[in-house]
Amino acid sequence: MSLSDTSERKRREAEMQKARRLPPGQSLTEKWPVLHYGSVPTIDLASWNLRFFGEVESPTTFRFEELRALPRITLSNDVHCVTGWSKFECRWDGVSVRDLVARVRPTPRARHVMVHAEHGFSSNLPLTDLLDESVLLAFGMNGEPLTPEHGWPLRLVAPKFYFWKSVKWVRGFELMQQDAPGFWERNGYHMRGNPWNAERYSDD
Repeated sequence: MSLSDTSERKRREAEMQKARRLPPGQSLTEKWPVLHYGSVPTIDLASWNLRFFGEVESPTTFRFEELRALPRITLSNDVHCVTGWSKFECRWDGVSVRDLVARVRPTPRARHVMVHAEHGFSSNLPLTDLLDESVLLAFGMNGEPLTPEHGWPLRLVAPKFYFWKSVKWVRGFELMQQDAPGFWERNGYHMRGNPWNAERYSDD
């Protein structure tokens, strides 16, 4: 990157911080870094499914082709990674999480959600935040299908939180009465993960 490119990026970052679009401690990137722990899972779509269970009146398992047949939505948002990079104006193609949860009918006791993924990964969210209109399950980004490294065949996108909450390779939503830490939260990440409050780690 040239000196002029660096200066322009810094100028834009300052503008975005002033406009409250770039959270504290974040830097802009035009790239989409690949970050995950362990190997990329090998997935067979013939046996793949997505479960909704726990505090729901109608536990449901969706096959991949069933999800692909649902009404599609496209949403644009900014991505903020806990490692310090932000990527603006990501355009996601997928299905509404709110609509899927409505199908399984949460019980009155449901207050929290554990999002389960391949390889035993998981992360927690309040149910009210999962039901936000900005949240979707994405098949693709910026007009291209997701790659395995970025969560194919399906990833959660919860843009109001640091990106680890947007779980890759998602396989299930467990609705719960009480909050509990997921894999990342048990390993030092913040229970909530709000980028505007710099809630990166458990001691923040």
